[in-house]
Amino acid sequence: MFGVRKNINSVAGLQVFNVLRFITFLIISIVFTKIGLSKEEIGVFEVAIFIASAASFFWVTGLIQAFLPLYKNSKTFGNKEKIIGQKSPEIFNIYILLIFFSFLVAGIGLAVKGNFSVFGYKGHVPLLNITLWYLLLSSPANLVEYIYMVQNKSGNTLSYAYITYSLQLVAAILPVVLGYNVIWSLRALVIVAAIRNVWLLTLIYNYAKIKISIPYIKEILIFSGPLIISTLISGSSQYIDGMVISSHYDADGFAIFRYGAKELPFVTMLAAGLSAAMLTQFNNAIQIKETLAIIRKKSLRIMHSMYPLTIAMLLFAKPMFKNIFSPDFSRSSDVFVIYLLAIVSRLLFPHTLLIGLKKVKTLMIISFIEVILNIFFSIWLVNVYGVVGVALATVVAYFISKVIMIAYNYYKLGIHPEDYIPLRWYAFYSFMLGLVFVLLDRKIIVI
Repeated sequence: MFGVRKNINSVAGLQVFNVLRFITFLIISIVFTKIGLSKEEIGVFEVAIFIASAASFFWVTGLIQAFLPLYKNSKTFGNKEKIIGQKSPEIFNIYILLIFFSFLVAGIGLAVKGNFSVFGYKGHVPLLNITLWYLLLSSPANLVEYIYMVQNKSGNTLSYAYITYSLQLVAAILPVVLGYNVIWSLRALVIVAAIRNVWLLTLIYNYAKIKISIPYIKEILIFSGPLIISTLISGSSQYIDGMVISSHYDADGFAIFRYGAKELPFVTMLAAGLSAAMLTQFNNAIQIKETLAIIRKKSLRIMHSMYPLTIAMLLFAKPMFKNIFSPDFSRSSDVFVIYLLAIVSRLLFPHTLLIGLKKVKTLMIISFIEVILNIFFSIWLVNVYGVVGVALATVVAYFISKVIMIAYNYYKLGIHPEDYIPLRWYAFYSFMLGLVFVLLDRKIIVI
């Protein structure tokens, strides 16, 4: 284990971290169904996590995505290679921004909570106060793994992941196993979020130079603005899906959709880790060529493992859902099967190039096109295919937006798709995935 921690690189560190996060909440979902919690109780817990995530994911992601390429290449502090262990004013200032936004959003939540409505709850959303505490404390803590990454201490990322996600698992499950109300699970998650903040403060003390830089704050806000908007737009797909479902179904239907609306975690998490780790590498023309080659190589490695696994999941999704979850959630498998097809978009990385080359306004425009397509297809297809139609709309919108980005990179930036996409392998794997899906859908293959 120690050898693995010592030799793990920044890409692998973030990938493992992201996978562990998904696995933790997957186990929580499974346990909740197995111990006999009602769909209403599970739905309340899911709504609380949903609200906290919906209110924070876009600005947390946008700020951190801006921080990574500016860490070595900012107008304020110059373009220079950082010395490992050197105290960084960039770290302290991104921390200040995350704290500010956390208090701002939590304050807005408190101000409007009496008039806030979601999923049929009007002015009395359950557990909203606890949800806001969770948002306030968990949002800044997302910086921890990225501090380890820029400090080239990805092995420490694994230790942090093992400890904090073990704590989250126990915190969520133990109260309901002991017979307490699900509210105690959320309270326990708030305590774990507070522990993560203490961990973050120790990293700030060790690696951050305590110096507020107004020019750097302005620089990162200007750069992150389009990223925050594009993340809000493109990343809001799951929340748009949730809103469309909530307008057509009650809490039971929402819980069924949420349990199925999960892409294969290893795909999304490995892709996100690769993309984030590459953002610090776009410093000059020579390094950009090397970075494109690395993206191509590492994305192919993910394809070799994840496409076969995705095809296997397609084949066994229905019996898997019946065995893992309760029979009440068997309908969720149909949604899950559609979301598996998103791998066709997830393992393309044109957005990484746009962020690394600071073409964030273009990314914002394409993200806007994506969300318009998602809304249009969701409203149309939910009336045709029900919850499955909403999932299909999201997958189609994802793919179209990636195609637009690839076209922009080629025609405007002169970057050929083959430079960062293993096109032949990608086409082969995508064809095989589509073939298996059609055979299952037409019941030519029956598992």
